[in-house]
Amino acid sequence: MAEPKTNALGNYAAYQLADVVKTRPQFGLLTPRWTTKFLRFKGLDSGIYRVNKVLEGETPLEALCSTERKSDVIPQGYVGYESAPREYVLNNISTIVNVDSRIEDVFSSPYDQTKEQLALAVESLRERQESQLINNDDYGLLKNAADSQRISTRNGAPTPDDLDELISKVWKEPDFFLAHPRAIAAFERECTRRGVPPVTADIYGGRFILWRGIPLVPTDKMFVDGLKNPKGKTGKTNILLIRTGEEKRGVVGLYQEGLDGGRGLSIRYRGVNDLGVASYLLNLYCSAAVLADDALAVLEDVEVGEYYDYK
Repeated sequence: MAEPKTNALGNYAAYQLADVVKTRPQFGLLTPRWTTKFLRFKGLDSGIYRVNKVLEGETPLEALCSTERKSDVIPQGYVGYESAPREYVLNNISTIVNVDSRIEDVFSSPYDQTKEQLALAVESLRERQESQLINNDDYGLLKNAADSQRISTRNGAPTPDDLDELISKVWKEPDFFLAHPRAIAAFERECTRRGVPPVTADIYGGRFILWRGIPLVPTDKMFVDGLKNPKGKTGKTNILLIRTGEEKRGVVGLYQEGLDGGRGLSIRYRGVNDLGVASYLLNLYCSAAVLADDALAVLEDVEVGEYYDYK
């Protein structure tokens, strides 16, 4: 028997009179970018940052320290400086955003098309900035860790013992671990296996697990087998431990001061061409400096695919 037809206005026709609640453009690749929230930054006037270091151990100063003076001669000496200190020149990450002026004129309610295009472009540049801070061949943290500050896991999976060894390398006020979410999950499994689950804390609006009071900060820019989102169950990655801040002789993020787009960001309007397309140039200036070798250490060969039956 055929279903009786409803003698009323249909959904499709009614839809034409209805208001639709719309969201802003949603960009699924965006992340919280915790690295840039935990890292201390320093603004530069000229785009160049020179790290002057003392020649430690080569010109030691002796000093008298005794209740009874054994000599009338006070030791003399001086502290030497490196004659060719390293200079960091800001790197720039650039893109051009084009917006059809007709689209901007007609389709900018309730959301301004130009603002949304620029906002998504800026978010993309900030994502790239976080990746470059970690992986850049010149100033990236993974490439700038000293050989003496590199250790390997004992058995592949990241254990509490491995992180303790990492802390022994950055023992002067370490601030945070940096790891891929899968590496953090692998560490949590090792803690569960040993019956020592780490505590958690709310920091900068996020919830993090702590080891020895130091937060493990997740980022997908600490690649697993060179990928942000590896498909396999196994894979190798690294874990960083960082002390940050110029006052602590730590790792410092660098940016150009005085730009209109915020920390290190320049947005320049390039005009409208003969086809009515408006163009905007975006430049993000950034770098990072390691002020002392013991401000940074790397746990290498971290296996993320170890699983256990807890029954």
